[in-house]
Amino acid sequence: MAWTDDRVEQLKKLWAEGLSAAQIANKMGGVTRNAVIGKVHRLGLSGRATPAKPQRGRTYEATEKRENTADEKPSSESMKPVIPEPAFIAPAVLDSGDRMTVANIKNNMCKWPIGDPATDDFHFCGQSTLSGKSYCAYHAHMAFQPPQRRGERPPQRRVLAPPAGKRRAAG
Repeated sequence: MAWTDDRVEQLKKLWAEGLSAAQIANKMGGVTRNAVIGKVHRLGLSGRATPAKPQRGRTYEATEKRENTADEKPSSESMKPVIPEPAFIAPAVLDSGDRMTVANIKNNMCKWPIGDPATDDFHFCGQSTLSGKSYCAYHAHMAFQPPQRRGERPPQRRVLAPPAGKRRAAG
């Protein structure tokens, strides 16, 4: 399909009306969305009259407040949620004085391991859990930390595979 002068004018008109590239391709016929996008870029038709779309959940006051405080950038410390840490509870002890082990722990007991599994002193917390979970409130707080923001994560090393020609032959 060749871009004739008439088709280019039709493209410019539809683009200025705010139609998407797919809509323009459908109206013009015989041209794909990608062809429309390519021609728009070659013609330099970047700006067009599109109606402003309201963003959900934002009000004028919220926009005005943010514009007034644009110079102030909140620190990462002030943006972290404050989660109160539950009080420590000592591990449960049976009436016999024994601690919770694999042999006597139940489904509704905290399964937080305490000690070295290779020693006789190894046991589990054993306190009651939060509605069918694996840990009591204290140990759940320790186990499930909120995710860190991207900028705070330590850089991870990427391990790259050797190029195809440099691989060793098996055997």
